[in-house]
Amino acid sequence: MAKDYYQTLGVARDVDQTTLKKSYRKLAQTYHPDRNPGDKQAEDRFKEITEAYAVLSDKEKRQQYDRFGESGFHQRFSQEDIFRNTDLGDLFGNFGGGGEDLFSQLFGGGRAQRRPAKGQDYSMEISIPLRLAVEGGERHVEYRNEDRVEQIKVRIPVGIEEGAKLRVTGKGGPAPVGGRSGDLFLQIRIESDSVFTREENNLLVEIRLPYTQLCLGTSAEIPTLQGEKRIKVPAGMQPGGKIRLRGFGVPASAGRPAGDLYATINVEIPHQLDDQQRKLLEELAKNGL
Repeated sequence: MAKDYYQTLGVARDVDQTTLKKSYRKLAQTYHPDRNPGDKQAEDRFKEITEAYAVLSDKEKRQQYDRFGESGFHQRFSQEDIFRNTDLGDLFGNFGGGGEDLFSQLFGGGRAQRRPAKGQDYSMEISIPLRLAVEGGERHVEYRNEDRVEQIKVRIPVGIEEGAKLRVTGKGGPAPVGGRSGDLFLQIRIESDSVFTREENNLLVEIRLPYTQLCLGTSAEIPTLQGEKRIKVPAGMQPGGKIRLRGFGVPASAGRPAGDLYATINVEIPHQLDDQQRKLLEELAKNGL
């Protein structure tokens, strides 16, 4: 089930850090295991609010969570990543019981139990088409794991950006006895597209029209991800001007609205003119055009 960290802590999405901390402390006092011995529901609730606070109190993690939503965020961050660099004393210390001991007990099995070693993590770079990055989908990835070549199917989330990393759990190196396999991290490179370019959540296309059509006004077919769309080009449109198609950019995902598509209008200059075209243009030139 998807987690909404803001709802978990009962705060607005634009909450400031001071209010966030106050909300966490209030909930933590209510559900802290020391105040609810043997209450599994309270312990689970305490885990939820602590995880939510660990993410939202960290600027980078919060930005990633806001951008990619719960599903996309957890593809990029393991539970170890979530609590890395989190001030445990700040989270637990003021409630008694020792910050790190309680953290290990709740999230890592306790200090007395030594975790089995994890297998080696692998990382590799993959290139994907722009349209796959924008619309999302699946990609088959081939990589070498120890002495064998493996092929896996990876889900590409909608709107993934250049340089983002996807985490594929358990597809890294094998683990020693009792441990778990490492993970595979895929760094995304996005190939250029012959039609679209991307700026954040928007798509850009260019169309070229004859000079006369820009002067008189016309209609033109614009490529979109959903196919051709006919738009009106007003009379007197200047070269380099843009026409905006709302909602035709990167599709909406994880609470993020769809981007827009901007069609840049430029003049198409013929490489050669026939005699009639030349005479007409010369006549236009005499009349100040």
